[in-house]
Amino acid sequence: MGSNNQVTFSTWFKIILYVLVFIESQVDGQSADQELNVTFITDAISKGAGKICLDGTPGGYFFSKGFGDGINNWMIYLPGGGWCNSKEDCLDRSLNERLGSNKNVPPKDLVTFKSQDKNINPDFYNWNFIEIRYCDGASFMADVEAVDPETNLYLRGRRIFTSVIEELMSTQGMSNAENALLVGNSAGGLATILNCDRFHSFLPGARRVKCISDSGFFIQAEHLRGGLDNAINKFRKIVLFHELAGFLPESCTQRLAPELCLFPENVVNDIQTPLFLLNSDFDQFQISVLVLPNSTNEEGWRDCKSNNSILPSCTKNNSYLPCCTDNQQQLITDFQASFLKTLEKLDDNPSRGLFITSCYAHDFIPYPPYWKGTPTFQNKTIQQVMGDCVLTEGYDPSSPDCVKYLPPECLDPFYHDMCKDAYDPIDTSDHCCNYIVTSLDIGCFMLVLVKQVVDMHLCDDKLGGHRAQAIWDKCYGLDS
Repeated sequence: MGSNNQVTFSTWFKIILYVLVFIESQVDGQSADQELNVTFITDAISKGAGKICLDGTPGGYFFSKGFGDGINNWMIYLPGGGWCNSKEDCLDRSLNERLGSNKNVPPKDLVTFKSQDKNINPDFYNWNFIEIRYCDGASFMADVEAVDPETNLYLRGRRIFTSVIEELMSTQGMSNAENALLVGNSAGGLATILNCDRFHSFLPGARRVKCISDSGFFIQAEHLRGGLDNAINKFRKIVLFHELAGFLPESCTQRLAPELCLFPENVVNDIQTPLFLLNSDFDQFQISVLVLPNSTNEEGWRDCKSNNSILPSCTKNNSYLPCCTDNQQQLITDFQASFLKTLEKLDDNPSRGLFITSCYAHDFIPYPPYWKGTPTFQNKTIQQVMGDCVLTEGYDPSSPDCVKYLPPECLDPFYHDMCKDAYDPIDTSDHCCNYIVTSLDIGCFMLVLVKQVVDMHLCDDKLGGHRAQAIWDKCYGLDS
């Protein structure tokens, strides 16, 4: 009899344990990486979304249903992947099943900000998550009805974005959204900026609608010493080939040429929806793809623009840019100065937040080492800052939880007013140091280079190294 009771007790104990484990998995989400299969837009042809990837395949997306108290919260993610800007370029891309086609779409892993593991993604693990497939080559912006019979290319990325949002609204409950985020990286980060207010217009009843652009703040980078104005030329080709002029923000195209309205610096001031920008001022993609020396075949440029800290064959001067000539180092550091100066020109907007790092990198939130590691600001990771800024009612410029960027006068481009007389006493006001967003974690190999820039170029080279070092130490508190 006692033996039977023990068996019965053991059986019921196991059943209760299994039930508790099941409930826990539903509440906290799966700790293991989950894979999603692609969903194609329902009735795509009747919705005008039947042939919208470059190769004419229908639009699609990955969808992970929210649960628990995240059931009415939504994150829409626009992935990156560059652009195509010519017939040949887009034809090649249309054959790429990752970037120009929805044929044979592989499953998608849920990692970092997509993860349903509460330990990895504590703020958004139980939200509805949607990743829209990027297959148009123009940041989800084009909508050309005519199809060139010679190429059979479809330039209709705008329809992908619209059709997916409308389907989620009508069939998945997104019309009841309480909180909604539009998030993108690289070309998708640019798409996030350009579509931010449009996204908000779909959700007039939502409590919060915000946008986060990771590495999507592409700059014109004009007149760099020793460099070509390559970025404007590239964006001009994108706008012309995809016929984007009619779909770019009208507030910009009324003032500027259409190709300039593909640059965030010319449209961000008109965005009404709260926007958070995450970027490096040493953006690796922009430096390696959009910045070119005057001689495009200049010797050593390919090695120079690579992540030289891991190139064992590069030992020149034992520096952090060991493969670069002095002129090439100047071009890269001039890009950083131009990037920061571009940010300085933006209007002061309390609903805009920025996290600017000096890591030589491009794209942060998709990668675990960046998501919960380096870089950090005030000992907070990107994951923590992103959660703090998004889950508050607004962006408070004075709050350390949601950093508001102010121009760092301690860096060369912004220091001229303080240094009109190079022999004045050092006077660095508190705001020079308190709101510096630039993260100079030791894990970012550009740290030494940035220090060299300050030493060499502060105040038009009028100052000696001791003065520059004193200013640097006051503002950053770093040892030499």
